[in-house]
Amino acid sequence: MTINQDQKEKNKVADVDSQGSTYAQPKFPDDFQWGVATAAYQIEGSPNADGKGKSIWDTYSHIPGNMKNNDTGDVAIDHYRRYKEDIQLMKNMGVKAYRFSISWPRIFPDGDGMPNPQGLDFYSRLVDELLKADIKPFATLYHWDLPQALQDKGGWQSRDTSQAFGEYAGYIAKNLSDRVNNFFTINEFQNFVDMGHHGIDMVVQGKPVRIELAPGLKLKPKELNQVAHNAVLAHGMAVQAIRSNGKKGTKVGPAEVMFCGVPVIDTPEHVKAAETATRHLNARFLNVMQTGKYCESYLKEAGKDAPEFTDEDLNIISSPVDFIGINVYIPKMYVMASEEELGYLEVPMNVSHPKMLSPWHTFSPEVLYWAARLTHSIWNPKEIYITENGCATSDVVDSDGKVFDADRVMYLRNAMGQLQRATAEGVPVKGNFVWSAFDNLEWTGGYGTRFGLIHVDFETQKRTPKMSAAWFKEAARCNAVV
Repeated sequence: MTINQDQKEKNKVADVDSQGSTYAQPKFPDDFQWGVATAAYQIEGSPNADGKGKSIWDTYSHIPGNMKNNDTGDVAIDHYRRYKEDIQLMKNMGVKAYRFSISWPRIFPDGDGMPNPQGLDFYSRLVDELLKADIKPFATLYHWDLPQALQDKGGWQSRDTSQAFGEYAGYIAKNLSDRVNNFFTINEFQNFVDMGHHGIDMVVQGKPVRIELAPGLKLKPKELNQVAHNAVLAHGMAVQAIRSNGKKGTKVGPAEVMFCGVPVIDTPEHVKAAETATRHLNARFLNVMQTGKYCESYLKEAGKDAPEFTDEDLNIISSPVDFIGINVYIPKMYVMASEEELGYLEVPMNVSHPKMLSPWHTFSPEVLYWAARLTHSIWNPKEIYITENGCATSDVVDSDGKVFDADRVMYLRNAMGQLQRATAEGVPVKGNFVWSAFDNLEWTGGYGTRFGLIHVDFETQKRTPKMSAAWFKEAARCNAVV
């Protein structure tokens, strides 16, 4: 993919340095959305307010030993009560789009049945406040907080949960799509399915690590693959429900964690290998949603443990979407071409590979380019959003009350530079949502890992914009990497 010289000149923005000299920066498309992202359980707190039901995270986080320091989301950053202040901070930071998640048990305390009008009212007020601040709302319908009442009935092991999710999605679309034009169905299928229903083993800096999420189950392979199928079925049912209940112009798509194979060398044979690897790595989720069928390689690999499904299931799962959202932090692997059966080989990651603060977070900004490019070349979606991208750093408030997170600025500058490379080549990336707007509860990692552009003192709830917030504001103003 290439662009001509005229297009290259159009995609530049002039600026002036401290000596008055002008220079040019590559520019993002004019309609590019500079956004930030959060998730309900990680920021809202108020777990019992206004008729909210219990979620699996309300249960899981209160079991001793599940969370670092036994932290919970009972208070989080108190966003449920402080949302107006938080929206003003985002406006001051130059945010143009906000990806938030709706807590399913706030809307349906029992997962289905009668809706809770007070829960809907909170998100209605949140949306109105965003629009008043000239921030475009993007709503995620499921960011892992399944109603505990549905978990008690089988959770994602039951097709009834898929059906309930479709009904919940339709209710939200009917009541919010007059002001919210963009809905993401489910966040990170691969992670909540695998980490929540089996746990995954990783080697981090040479040491084995096991990672789990709520509800903390340990299912057998057949059961796990059925959970994966029920999750994509829920996505398809939600797409259809939003189409039926949403106002004209409502758009919908998934927000999946992108398991990306990055070619070790940018040559045709290695790029082809990366495409093959990326399709295979996303066989259970993105690929079946986009193609309406499970890869033969996946079914062969699963064997007797493959999920049970019907042709009608596949038709629902592949209901056409308006965009694909991908969460991109690290490559799943670096790959090289191979004549072996799979067509690629994984290139081992050296222990010395640079990392950010999180031990799993390799510093590989080129993955933003390759994840977007490969999503485009494999599935050819109309639009792509980077629904999460960011990093944790060791943020400290200095004696003047400032947070100099220069390493996060370095990360964002490099990552966004790679994303700009993709848009310059014609990949239809419509926006990027930095994870996260605020420091928050990082799931089982508790409050010790800070991803926010805005620092939060978890004891006083004081908010302090970091250096990265100033960088974000200038980059959004210029619509370019600065």
